[in-house]
Amino acid sequence: MTKLEILDKLDSIEAAISQLSAAAQKPFYLDAAAEYLNISKSHLYQLTCRGLIGHYKPAGKRIYFDKSDLDEYLKRNRVRPQWEIEESAANYRDGNKNL
Repeated sequence: MTKLEILDKLDSIEAAISQLSAAAQKPFYLDAAAEYLNISKSHLYQLTCRGLIGHYKPAGKRIYFDKSDLDEYLKRNRVRPQWEIEESAANYRDGNKNL
């Protein structure tokens, strides 16, 4: 493979990375957001109506979502593992010995 061919391949790879990066920054429409969360569109709409998930309505009609808001929704209500609960209890108990 010649240097010119390698440079052409690098250019095409950089262009592909740039396109992926731009696509990752675009907001999700309702359909894509529901698919990303693996829930129905009606359920996602209910979540927006109840204010349980961040969203945007720039024109008052169509709903848009940032990927970060969708990820935040997925990561809410974390269930801590047993070792973490025990560690917190021990730290709390040790901190209250001086009382």
